[in-house]
Amino acid sequence: MLTADYDRLGLRPGDRLLDLGCGFGRHAFEALRRGARVVACDMAVPELEQVSATAFAMKEAGEIAPTLSCTSVAGDGTKLPFADASFDRIIASEVMEHVPDDAAALTEFIRVLRPGGTIAITVPAEFPEKICWRLSDEYYAPKSVGGHVRIYAESELRQKMKDAGLLPGSSHRAHALHAPYWWLRCAVGPRNDTNVAVKAYTKFLEWDIISAPPLTRLTEKALNPILGKSLVVYATKPIYQSAMAGSK
Repeated sequence: MLTADYDRLGLRPGDRLLDLGCGFGRHAFEALRRGARVVACDMAVPELEQVSATAFAMKEAGEIAPTLSCTSVAGDGTKLPFADASFDRIIASEVMEHVPDDAAALTEFIRVLRPGGTIAITVPAEFPEKICWRLSDEYYAPKSVGGHVRIYAESELRQKMKDAGLLPGSSHRAHALHAPYWWLRCAVGPRNDTNVAVKAYTKFLEWDIISAPPLTRLTEKALNPILGKSLVVYATKPIYQSAMAGSK
């Protein structure tokens, strides 16, 4: 289940991509399939270990080119352990809403992105997220440890990206079928995994992700502009920044 659109990101074979907040690697694996050199970065070491194991299995199975690799690195988004201009592309999926100092994170994103490189930042969309917050205070911080600390309007996210020095471009929303799922979870308690309705909806989403039937794909595409759970904004690091830095 991908949130970022690789065509809008401009990913090309041979690009070096940072999957920041990679989780279990869904974006990293697709980037590998498309011929990118991937660095998966997260604060959760067990998830990074699983990403490395899955990438190795993909290579062994011939699913990705033998010359490609996925390097797993433990790191904090506000203090990235990478050199300046290390990456051609960055995906930061569902990260910013967890970071108290999001300005510091954006500064790091633009630092490690090469001039002319592109980034996709995804966050929970404003309308579905507001409903989750109203339904349960256990969904977000501080009751949810490590949970969401803010709700972004698209205009706010774009302005913060501009303030950091990025040039925001196109945007879209994704995963409309997941919005009601999270409303349901919040209504019965975000930690309640035994609820019959939650279990049934979970099975439906798992079936939908694996089977990808045309009917649900078309339905979600139609609903995404209104109910899409995730907002994705694409941006470019200006080339002129390198020239300005060199003139100082």
